[in-house]
Amino acid sequence: MIDTVHFFSIVANNPLVRGILKATCIYCEKDHKSRLEASLENYVGVNKDVCIKCKLTSKLIAGIIKIASKTFGADEDEIKERFRDPYWRRGLANVIKGIATFGITKPFIPGAPFQIVWNVTKACNLKCKHCYEDAGKMGSELSTEEAKKAIDKLADFGVVILAFSGGEPLVRGDIVDLIKHASNRGLYVAMATNGTLLTKEKAKELKNAGLGFVQISLDGLKDTHNRFRGSDAFEKTVEGIKNAVEAGLFVEVATTVTKMNYREIPEIIELVDSLGADWLMLYNFVPVGRGKEIVDLDLSPEERENMLKLAWEENLKRRISVLSTAPQYARVAVQMQNMCDVVPTHFYNPTLKGKLKALANFIGGCGAGRFYLAMEPNGDIYPCVFFPRDREVYLGNILRDDLSDIWESNEILWKLRNKDIIKSCGACRFRHICGGCRARAYNYFGDVLAPDPGCIMNKRYYKEAMVVSQ
Repeated sequence: MIDTVHFFSIVANNPLVRGILKATCIYCEKDHKSRLEASLENYVGVNKDVCIKCKLTSKLIAGIIKIASKTFGADEDEIKERFRDPYWRRGLANVIKGIATFGITKPFIPGAPFQIVWNVTKACNLKCKHCYEDAGKMGSELSTEEAKKAIDKLADFGVVILAFSGGEPLVRGDIVDLIKHASNRGLYVAMATNGTLLTKEKAKELKNAGLGFVQISLDGLKDTHNRFRGSDAFEKTVEGIKNAVEAGLFVEVATTVTKMNYREIPEIIELVDSLGADWLMLYNFVPVGRGKEIVDLDLSPEERENMLKLAWEENLKRRISVLSTAPQYARVAVQMQNMCDVVPTHFYNPTLKGKLKALANFIGGCGAGRFYLAMEPNGDIYPCVFFPRDREVYLGNILRDDLSDIWESNEILWKLRNKDIIKSCGACRFRHICGGCRARAYNYFGDVLAPDPGCIMNKRYYKEAMVVSQ
C-alpha cells in the first residue's frame, strides 16, 4: 500500500506534471470557465464542443485519472459516470487544482476550500445556550450586492459547497435571492437552520431556488431541546424536519452532544431515522460564544468515547447515516470495525474499498483550514465557525483580500494542516485520520496546536482544560 501511494505521489508531484496541471486552471474565454472544468466536461462526455486547448487538456486529465484509478484499484468507467454530476466534477477540478498547487500532501490540501460556512447574519429568533455565534440581534452584515460579489469570488476560486448559516439565515430577507445566485454560479448550496421557520411553503421555495441540503438542529428529546432553545421549539423543529424531507431536500439533523443529552442519543437516532432524515450529525461541543457559559456540560473523554462507539454501532445497522464532527470518530471506527469498508472522515462516511482505504490518511482528520473555512456576516474569514473572532486566527476579508493568498500562504492555515506538529496528537498513529478538533484545542488552551482534551488518549489534559476554562 505504501508503494502504491508512493508511486502515484511520484507521478503527481513531478514538477512537469504539476506545471501542466497549473496551466489548466487558467480561464478559458471560449468556454467561459477554467480550462480544467471545461476539459472535465469533455472527458465525461457532457460537452463535446470545447476549444482545441480544452480538448487536449481533456486527454491529459484522462491519463492522470487512468493512472490514479489503476493505482488505487478504482474502476475508471465508474469514475467517469460519477463525474457526470456537475458538483462531483467541480470537486474533481478542486482536487486537481490542489495537486497542481500543493502536490500530494498528507493530509491532502485541495486547490480551494471544498466548503465555506457563511454566517450570513447574527440575527436569530432563538437564543440557544450553546450558540457559537452568540446570535440574537443583527450586527454588521454584507448588503445583497456585496453578498453576491462575495459569492462570485468563492465560485471563481473553485469552492464547491456554500453553506448559509447564522444566526438564523431564514430571518435574512434576501436569503432566497442569495441561494439562487449561488446555485446559478455552480455552487452546491446548503443551509443550517433551527428549523422553526421552515414551513412547507418555505421548504419548497428554498428547494426551487436551488438549495440542495439543509441541516436542522435538534438537541435532544422534547424537554431537553426546549431547555436549550426555547419552550416550544421542539414541535416547530420536528415539523421543519418533516417539511424539508417532504420538499425533497437532503436533510441532516444536527445534535450538539453534551451531558444534557448524552444519554438520549439512542432515542434521538431512533427519532431522526423515523422522520426520514438522511444523516444525523453528532456535533462536538466547543466552548465558544455562549458555549463558554456552559463549559461544565462538555463530555468527559470517557463519555465521548462511549458516545462515538454507540454511534458507530448504530451507523452500521441503520438506514440513516450517523456521523460526527469529532475527528476521533474515525479512530474509533478503525479500532472497532471488522473487515468494514466504511471509513468515517470529519463530515462524511465514505466507502473506501481495497486500495482506496489508503486515502483515509489523506482526507481524514479535522478539516478546519483545509477542507473548509468560515465566514462572518461582514465577510471576515476564519478557519472554522467554532473559532472565536480573535485577531490571532483572523485570516482576511472576502471583499478586501485575495483568496489565493490566504489559502496558499497563511501561517495559521499551514499550522492547522500539519498533523505532525500537534502537541500530544503529533505522535499518535491515528493523527492523519484524526488529529483532534483544532477549535476545541484553541478554545481551551489558546493554541491551535494544543491537544484536544476530549480524546480518550488525551484524557490527562481534560482536568487541566476544565480548570483553564473556569
